[in-house]
Amino acid sequence: MSEPLLKIAGLRAGYGAVPVLFDIDLTVGRGEIVSMVGSNGAGKTTLLRAISRVIPATGTLEFDGKDLLPMPPEGAFTGGLVQVPEGRQLFGHMTVEENLQMGAYRRRDKAGVAESFERVYALFPVLAERRRQLAGNMSGGEQQMCAMARGLMAAPKLLLVDEMSLGLAPVIVDQLLEILVDIRAEGVTVLLVEQDVFAAFSVADRAYVMETGHVVREGAVADLKNDPAVQEAYLGTVDMM
Repeated sequence: MSEPLLKIAGLRAGYGAVPVLFDIDLTVGRGEIVSMVGSNGAGKTTLLRAISRVIPATGTLEFDGKDLLPMPPEGAFTGGLVQVPEGRQLFGHMTVEENLQMGAYRRRDKAGVAESFERVYALFPVLAERRRQLAGNMSGGEQQMCAMARGLMAAPKLLLVDEMSLGLAPVIVDQLLEILVDIRAEGVTVLLVEQDVFAAFSVADRAYVMETGHVVREGAVADLKNDPAVQEAYLGTVDMM
């Protein structure tokens, strides 16, 4: 594994008095695509909220050599940790271009922002065509593309992508997965949280399997595909991989 960009050890988090995450250990190396897979309710989104500093947590949480635990969400965001949330959460009454501008709202480098617009429109040509269209009037796949492009407008070092495939047709999911690979090739590290294990494993270098707030498996994707327990629980058969 390359040098860790994100390092998590013994992380615990939850909501009020209700614990959800228990002693999570996880690393994401620079330039990697790492997947966190698990069924609905396993704690995957809670983990992303803890990493993004939306909810309190204890343990070790380091990003780009800095301790994230004392930081507010805007501190993590400004440092280059950007989340594409589950459900897209676009501003539906605003145009595609206005949504993308919101992704860059903390940036002051006008030339860099202009370059980012060119970059995301090259990655997502349909957004260039729809730039004046209201985001709320686009298809689900186009909205997911807009959400990912908005995240890229923030110039992330690490992009956290939550349930990218949710509710989308397989052909659209395949397109988005190819774009994730392109994003990584341009120097952005990716942590992909997914229920769709096939999708997650198709692009990830390494993966973690989460169940009821615990990491129960981790390793190279090639090894996890051949793990009988993973095959039976998440891939539908012990023979298909």
